[in-house]
Amino acid sequence: MAKSILTVDDSPSIRQMVSFTLKDSGYSVTEAVDGQDGLDKARSGNFNLIFTDQNMPRLDGISLIKQLRAMPQYRSVPILMLTTESSDAMKSQGRAAGATGWLVKPFDPQKLLEVVRKVIG
Repeated sequence: MAKSILTVDDSPSIRQMVSFTLKDSGYSVTEAVDGQDGLDKARSGNFNLIFTDQNMPRLDGISLIKQLRAMPQYRSVPILMLTTESSDAMKSQGRAAGATGWLVKPFDPQKLLEVVRKVIG
């Protein structure tokens, strides 16, 4: 059975690129349009990995990570930030919230897949 990945980003083009890259490699992908939508989908699904943007309407990425980490089923699930934010301060906030890793947009599809394989196989 394919590993299930939730991708949370308010940019349709980024969601499409991430989704295409992952589906093309055999992963099952669910897309969410913002942090609140991502939280809702995470509650009703069971994901092996979550990608989230930082700057989104309704709920930003760090707030989403904090809420996911409070849920028993997502305490140890890898959560990767995929964002234009690259400052050390923002990365520290992400780590403190529980982010597993950080990728900066625009992303290289091969690098994205390497990271995914490293964290979930």
